[in-house]
Amino acid sequence: MAERLLVTGGASGIGRAIAEHGAEQGWDVVVIDQHASAVGRAITADLADTADTARALAEALEGGPITRLVNNVGAVFPASLQEQTLTQLDQSHALNLRCAVQCAQAVVGGMTDAGFGRIVNMSSRAALGKELRTAYAAAKAGLIGLTRVWALELAPAGITVNAIGPGPIATELFLRANPADSPRTRAIVDSVPVGRLGEPADIANAAGFFLDARSGFVTGQTLYVCGGLTVGTNPL
Repeated sequence: MAERLLVTGGASGIGRAIAEHGAEQGWDVVVIDQHASAVGRAITADLADTADTARALAEALEGGPITRLVNNVGAVFPASLQEQTLTQLDQSHALNLRCAVQCAQAVVGGMTDAGFGRIVNMSSRAALGKELRTAYAAAKAGLIGLTRVWALELAPAGITVNAIGPGPIATELFLRANPADSPRTRAIVDSVPVGRLGEPADIANAAGFFLDARSGFVTGQTLYVCGGLTVGTNPL
């Protein structure tokens, strides 16, 4: 039976690049997204909805245990503290954080039975602080906390759990939150030490390392793939 990889939010951007990487490895790729995926088996669902997520996960597991999971789905909800609504805060928690817990709970039994598992949580450099990101940064920082807790709990079962904190990546999600003609966006690009925005393939490469069977001695870590932004003199 082929090894199976589940990517949430894998129909486009970073998620699609990770799904494509999995397909290149010969893994049986399953993508759960609100839009149909062109890579792997596509299951459409509203991952902000608990019941619909449960339905999609049950469908995904009909094909057998899933031993690799990338909790990638997310949304930004940009707003200042004064303008951030509590509804947006709840929506951010549901999609960025609760969904990751629900997905991990669904697949961890099969990983435990197999004595092998790889979980990658897609956090963000914004977890370290960024203006207009109250709801988003809170949820993405929460994913880092979950990564560390799960790493400790699941290590005896042969399951590793790591996080990736992308910096500015040229995806539709980033460009919606950071319009190309905005002075703030220009300042972000100018602040990246390597002098460019990242590409989805940059994150897929990092995820591929964590997902590899040979990476079993790395767990509980957060890797910032940000072009040096987290160590720059003026991170944004």
